[in-house]
Parts: sequence; C-alpha cells; structure tokens
Amino acid sequence: MGVKVSGIYWTLGAFDGVIVCDAPDEETATAALLHLGSLGNMRTQTARAYNVAEMQKILGHLPK
Repeated sequence: MGVKVSGIYWTLGAFDGVIVCDAPDEETATAALLHLGSLGNMRTQTARAYNVAEMQKILGHLPK
C-alpha cells in the first residue's frame, strides 16, 4: 500500500508498543491501519505528528 515502517518500539503504560510509519498521504495511512485492524489481532490508534515547519504554519493562524 506504500506505507513504510520506520520504527518499532515496545512501551510501558497504556500501550504495548508504537510503530512509526511513513505513508504518501493520510488516506493511505488510514487505509493501511484499517486493514491491519480488520485482521483481528491488533487495535490501532493514530497520532498525527507535525514537523517544525508545519507547526510554525499552524501557529501562524492563531490570533495575535
């Protein structure tokens, strides 16, 4: 589907692990996660991350 895993981490706390992946767009990432979830052996939760330039652009929309 064009999604590439760039990191796998086992964690303590509310989640057993975190998988960091890169996809061509958010729709492709969502489709891949829906497919994985439909297999029945894992649940997914996403967290959108922003790089510095993206966050600066978002913050530029805030009222001054």
